[in-house]
Amino acid sequence: MMALDMMPTAFLFLAAAPVFLALPQGMLRAMLLLLVPLIAGWQIWTLPEGTFAQVQFLGMTLDMMRVDKLSRVFGLIFCLAAFLGNLYAWHVRDTVQQLAALFYAGSAIGAVFAGDLVTLFFYWEGTAIASVFLIWARRTEAAYHTGLRYLIIQITSGVILLAGTALLFRETGSIAFQTMTLGSLGTWLIFLSFGMKCAFPLLHNWLQDSYPAATVTGTVILSAFTTKLAVYALARGFAGTEILIYIGAVMTLFPIFFAEIENDLRRVLAYSLNNQLGFMVVGIGVGTELALNGTASHAFAHILYKALLFMSVGAVLFRTGTSKASELGGLYRTMPRTAMFCLVGAASISAFPLFSGFVTKSLILDATAVEHYPVIWAVLVFASAGVLSHSGIKIPYFTFFAHDSGLRPKEAPIHMQLAMGITAFFCVAIGVYPEPLYALLPYEVEFHPYTTSHVVGQLQLLCFALLAFAVLMRTGIHPPEIRAINLDTDWVYRRFLPRVIAQLSGTVGQIWSSLEDSIESRLARMITLLYRLHGSETGLARPMRPGSMVLWVAVLLGVTLVVNFIV
Repeated sequence: MMALDMMPTAFLFLAAAPVFLALPQGMLRAMLLLLVPLIAGWQIWTLPEGTFAQVQFLGMTLDMMRVDKLSRVFGLIFCLAAFLGNLYAWHVRDTVQQLAALFYAGSAIGAVFAGDLVTLFFYWEGTAIASVFLIWARRTEAAYHTGLRYLIIQITSGVILLAGTALLFRETGSIAFQTMTLGSLGTWLIFLSFGMKCAFPLLHNWLQDSYPAATVTGTVILSAFTTKLAVYALARGFAGTEILIYIGAVMTLFPIFFAEIENDLRRVLAYSLNNQLGFMVVGIGVGTELALNGTASHAFAHILYKALLFMSVGAVLFRTGTSKASELGGLYRTMPRTAMFCLVGAASISAFPLFSGFVTKSLILDATAVEHYPVIWAVLVFASAGVLSHSGIKIPYFTFFAHDSGLRPKEAPIHMQLAMGITAFFCVAIGVYPEPLYALLPYEVEFHPYTTSHVVGQLQLLCFALLAFAVLMRTGIHPPEIRAINLDTDWVYRRFLPRVIAQLSGTVGQIWSSLEDSIESRLARMITLLYRLHGSETGLARPMRPGSMVLWVAVLLGVTLVVNFIV
């Protein structure tokens, strides 16, 4: 049997599946789901740096376990996210959903430690297949169709990754997962694959479409892995690729406006997630040690505070049956602890001093300033103010304060409160004492977030954003929370393409019917004429129905085309 210190971490999650199924449904299964990420986290923490578990596959050497500081920090936060997500989902007794969470986390962790592109591909597709069941577990028709759209995008991303890997292998003879340059079709395909999973602009709508459609607990788990795996892949494969700076800047901006007018708070958080990914992508594009440290640390902090926000809104949805801002308000009266945890998440994502977002986002902002990208720096500052508006204020304000909705739900279940409490503790602890997180980062960089200029500058920005929100609310300019479905680029496949296809199919159908009627009538007259002229004398001609004649003509044409193609 393979020793634990030599076993690929993902295999721990795979090996737990038969044990999980052998256990009776209930507490023992839930405890196993908590135990597995703890064991995996301990293994990752104690593993030395290097490459382990190499296997031969079709003449290629696959590196199943490549451990360095970049993979370790992502592996650790994925294990922590799996533990917190399963604790939050303690009440779930749905075998499919529990197994999906197990395989999803295992696949994401396996991908982080993949040392080659073929191994990455297998885990890449594993995350897609496992995660879709967290959407389908809601068991509604809308969730089914949303899951299909999500699966198509994720599987397509994997197919493009495989095609890029094949081309890269043909060009270089290597499948190593290492830094690449956008100089060939293979590397461009790999870049596109990573971009689809990272929700690049115009490739992003699967995120806002799918995450709010998942179950209460499924959304929390989804928020942790897929996009951050893509961030890791970009940091590993395309660090210093300048185009990422501008892609990331756009990612930080456009979600702000959609989040402001969105009524569904889980969709607001999905847009906010897209915004935060933009900061990480900018850091990867800058590519310096400071910037990559900022990306890794911000991904670590983001997984926690975004999970905390999804947990708090999910707890409200669990108790009230809705996550619509227009239907909520005044819940602090009966859900005070959930409201407090939500405020911690809001302060963290808004980068208030003494909260995690402040000590991680500052790294990326400083890196863009040091490398002389003043316009990008200004864009990130503006985006930071926007984050405070749509996530730091809008989420807690319209959920727990604002107008009184008249709802008086119970406080969240104890296990949900415990998961939120632990997550909130990490958000505060990292903000107050960031050195342990900094020690995990890929590079040794001296950085002190709590300088006078950092703190004063951030507080000025936050005060300006708070004042702007207050003025917009008092003057009635702020978009009201109304029942509506907002579309952005998904308008293309939800409205435009169905109408175009319907119009084309109707036009083609009419043309085909006209042609069919014309051909049948002409053939009928021809057959009748032939029969009258020769039928009674030779006995060879037989009356044939026009439809049959058309069929034989089509067959002959098909055979002719095939023969011509072969020749």
